[in-house]
Amino acid sequence: MFNLTRSFSFKGRLGRGFPLFLLLFLAACTGKQEKLPSSSPLWVETEEGPYDLHEIQASGTIIAGTLSGPDTYYEYHGQGMGPQFMLAEAFAQSIGVVVQMEISPDTATLLKRLEAGEIDFIALEMPKWQTRKNESLLREAIDEWWQPERIKQIQSTANNTTYTVRRHMRPLMQDASHGIISPYDDLFRRYSSTAGWDWRLLAAMCYQESGFDPQAISSMGAMGLMQLMPFTADAMGVPTDKRFDPEQNIAASARYIRKVSQSFSDIREGEERIKFTLAAYNGGAGHVQDAQTLARKEGRNHQLWQEVSPYILRLAEPRYYRDPDVKNGYMRGSETEAYVRLIISRWNQYRGVARSFSSGSTPAPARKSLKDGEYKSAVKPAEEWVPEGTSE
Repeated sequence: MFNLTRSFSFKGRLGRGFPLFLLLFLAACTGKQEKLPSSSPLWVETEEGPYDLHEIQASGTIIAGTLSGPDTYYEYHGQGMGPQFMLAEAFAQSIGVVVQMEISPDTATLLKRLEAGEIDFIALEMPKWQTRKNESLLREAIDEWWQPERIKQIQSTANNTTYTVRRHMRPLMQDASHGIISPYDDLFRRYSSTAGWDWRLLAAMCYQESGFDPQAISSMGAMGLMQLMPFTADAMGVPTDKRFDPEQNIAASARYIRKVSQSFSDIREGEERIKFTLAAYNGGAGHVQDAQTLARKEGRNHQLWQEVSPYILRLAEPRYYRDPDVKNGYMRGSETEAYVRLIISRWNQYRGVARSFSSGSTPAPARKSLKDGEYKSAVKPAEEWVPEGTSE
């Protein structure tokens, strides 16, 4: 979920003495209609006035509650996705605030959180979103914004959104005879100690992310050799005008890898921790930890990737992403599983042909192997995988 938080007390979010009538039908992300129980009138005495549109605008954030799923809301490469997210985000922009999505395991929990003032409205597939009875101004704003053609257009965009990377792929290995993987090998060596990884693993990861194209950019805004998302670049202190710079990009990625790796510090075996870190870099640490939780619940070793990776895949199934112990909901795990598998395979390939040089040293200059004016890899390409919808 987004790192936008707002603290509020129960009495601070509810008006002074008012009834709450919560009914209507909400659709779960499976598309099946689920009838919600209507509440009896609930009168709450508070010391503050109602929390309505003006208070939301003053805070700068509107909190939407929803269920996790491919047809509602999920995170992908750290970016909110799904029709309900895009609708909520568009509405939030129309009233001049940002949206914070909060997922619940079921609709009954959503209603309780709405009553408690923990969320401002319920965003699910229905004629209009559900709000508290006292939020009359918020309800009026939703009514005015909710135009059929606008809703149809946003939903269509959400349903057709895929993660794509515009990149010009370089050879898998520049010169195997001299142990040269890419033009950026010196940078991988320089910052490998920051990440705590073998430099050839950084190279294998870079090829998966960008194909060694420093100008690569994704449909989600990920940039450069290591495909830094904007919020990651911000967190790692990379200026906006330096995010495509190879050294800045690799250095920031190495710092981020170290930070992500700390989420799995309990995994003592080095290569196992690497696999979990790669998965978190791609799919988010929260989702990987959810998969560990599911593995542990079913008697598997949560510190072995081969025991956890099946649950990465199962987080695309309602039975698993709706489990009460799953905190981050739905995940498109097939990409993450493939991401780890292919990087490890490529790393092993690089280790077989690329020498490990001491810090600061460089190999002898490579002889150019040209054919039709282009470098050709001396290594047989490993199995290649391109994300769904990716265009080269």
